[in-house]
Amino acid sequence: MSMGRFANSTDPRSGLEVLRDWNGVAQVVLRSPKGASARVSLHGGQVVSWRNDRGEDLLFTSSKAIFKPPNAMRGGIQMCFPQFGYSGTLERHGFARNRIWALDDEHQPINHNDNVSKVSVDLILKPSEDDLKCWPHCEVRIEGLETLDYLDNLSHKERFTEQGDAITFESEVDRVYVSSPNVVAVLDHEKKHSFVIRKEGLPDVVVWNPWEKKSKTMVDFGDEEYKQMLCVDAAAVERAITLKPGEEWTGKLELSAVSSTNCSDHLDHPVSI
Repeated sequence: MSMGRFANSTDPRSGLEVLRDWNGVAQVVLRSPKGASARVSLHGGQVVSWRNDRGEDLLFTSSKAIFKPPNAMRGGIQMCFPQFGYSGTLERHGFARNRIWALDDEHQPINHNDNVSKVSVDLILKPSEDDLKCWPHCEVRIEGLETLDYLDNLSHKERFTEQGDAITFESEVDRVYVSSPNVVAVLDHEKKHSFVIRKEGLPDVVVWNPWEKKSKTMVDFGDEEYKQMLCVDAAAVERAITLKPGEEWTGKLELSAVSSTNCSDHLDHPVSI
């Protein structure tokens, strides 16, 4: 990338050189006293160049890389968070690499003493208005369904295995967790209370939240109400319950509200129903 295409400015807080490319995206230039340098784009907090003291760039960047948001640049060191690939419920490699980062206001000035061989910069990711629409749900999580298989209704009922240590919500979710335990907890850390679900005769658990896009297509559901609800329901989905003449079947569901501090006790020592 030609340095002549950048407009230079200086960050008075730290003495860092801040450059802007033809798309107006800021990049921070770090230079060590020994001549090495690095450039970090505020688009995605991505390291786009790392040159040694001989001027050799040690990072690969595609000759066809696109530097224009919202696409992440091909090459360099990307910030894949909070997931890699499609392993979670978010967009590929998560949201962090497609957001605009900022210099930390509390960043300490670089020590330009010749005896110092390392330089650094602190970046922070501030939530945008769109982020605030979904991040509140990160305060709600479901425990008790870890490592279970689930049928994803958003992927034609394809079968997956839950990888997280709990289920959190940052996008639409429509799943059936099969052969689940009889005790499941919904933890609301923001309101500091939780719900414990105890079930009997119902082997599966349905987890659903329509999220923003689908909410706006539902005539009997408020556009913003996805932030206020979560469907966690006991069911028999994977295998139908079939009764022969004279046979009986009983399904039970008990819902109780407990303080978040006591929720683990209910999971570790479930009471019989």
